[in-house]
Amino acid sequence: MIDSARLNPARAGHAKGTSRGASAGARCLVIGAGEAGRSIARDLKRSPEYGLWPVGFLDDNPTAKRVGGLPVLGPLSSLEASLRGLDIGVVVVAIPSLPHRSIKSLVESAAAVGAQVRYLPTFLAALEREARVSDLRRLQVGSLIGREEMRVVQLSSRTIVADRRVLVTGAGGSIGSELCRQIRAFGASDLYLLDHDESNLQGLQLELTGQSLLDTSDTIIADIRDGVRIRQLFMELRPEIVFHAAAHKHLPLLERHPCEGVKTNVLGTINLVEAAEASGVERLILISTDKAADPTSILGSTKRVAELILMQAAAAQRSKTRFASVRFGNVLGSRGSLLSILSRQIENGDSITITHPDVTRFFMTIEEAVGLVVEAAGMATKGEVYVLDMGKPVRILDLVSSYANQMHCAPEALTYRFTGLRPGEKLNEALFGGEEDCVATVHPKIWAATQRVGIEPDFDERVARLLTAAKENAAAEVRSELARILCGSSLHEVEDKTFAAPYPDGF
Repeated sequence: MIDSARLNPARAGHAKGTSRGASAGARCLVIGAGEAGRSIARDLKRSPEYGLWPVGFLDDNPTAKRVGGLPVLGPLSSLEASLRGLDIGVVVVAIPSLPHRSIKSLVESAAAVGAQVRYLPTFLAALEREARVSDLRRLQVGSLIGREEMRVVQLSSRTIVADRRVLVTGAGGSIGSELCRQIRAFGASDLYLLDHDESNLQGLQLELTGQSLLDTSDTIIADIRDGVRIRQLFMELRPEIVFHAAAHKHLPLLERHPCEGVKTNVLGTINLVEAAEASGVERLILISTDKAADPTSILGSTKRVAELILMQAAAAQRSKTRFASVRFGNVLGSRGSLLSILSRQIENGDSITITHPDVTRFFMTIEEAVGLVVEAAGMATKGEVYVLDMGKPVRILDLVSSYANQMHCAPEALTYRFTGLRPGEKLNEALFGGEEDCVATVHPKIWAATQRVGIEPDFDERVARLLTAAKENAAAEVRSELARILCGSSLHEVEDKTFAAPYPDGF
């Protein structure tokens, strides 16, 4: 998605040498050497707080050689070559009339080498005679997540999906759709979009292709709970790489409906693993959550069981499929994320709702999340669980205060309503469970969570009992079976663990 509100003025470190650009911020290319482009380049050079330093223009006008003291480096078609040769981190599109299809092509070229694209909205350019750099302002992400945003995906990782048949489950969701954008830019030979929601598919197809007729074979409506349908699709499409993003992921809703969480997050994963093995999928990557580390909720527990299912499949060596899971923290910019709720509450003048004044969470941007998934695909071998080095957890109150400052809203003007931790919710999340070790990988910012003990020999039988309970919609039995799978079969252990307590009456 091209989002004019998400220009990162804090990203730096991509300039080489000791040029002025190295101290001013990330090197950027301006697309368009007209009035808007000249104005933006001038204002960026005058405003180092935006963290961008323009090094030149691209423009299709063959007579344009130098504008505002900066060179015109070539036509728009030379973007990818220019990005590689000049170590550019950000591309700013300053042609208000540029067609959507051309912008999409620029985004794909930039994504192929890890650069970001921001653009000046057409309606703003029409309202103002002179384009202003303030139109490109982006949140200072670093101050929100307590660290600098990382460019996780490496150029070599594009070869994992380049010229491959790739299938994404949950393609219409926040993570799934961003995965699809990047995979498409990396040159997958075929990209299959699978979702059970046709509205999500229609919106994604419109964005990726410019049309939304839903009449092509790459757009698939299916439910991952339907094992027969999933196996049929895999045998027909023969995907080589599968990214499994489909899930029920809202913690309080799954506490209310634990059987539904099991049907999607556990049964759906089993169906995909079995179909992948039967059809010869090369790699399958599961999107998990930090709540799977020592889980206390239905969400975390079902995701942890899904991780174990991939580990067991990898250990059994029934096929050549490589499996891996990735654990996400809270993803800024995803649908229903904290920032989307927070912005509405501030805009409406409502009280800011927070569960507890001391609650902390790990945060990552959606670009980091997708980069982690792509990198994990390259490293997958034996069902590993990969975790991004997200630094220290962030206190939610501090994030709210920082966000309010950036929205020009005095933090002291905000009012808060503390609702209390919800059943199954932790005060502080962890990235690794108590029975897991943190192990370095070949990527400096990605760790592997390895468990010290093997999977119980009767794991399959326990999961079978869990699925039977879910099929019968026996919520209490589902909770007990999840606890037995994750805590052992001892009744004492099950009773001692604070596990997915039901909501009190009237909650």
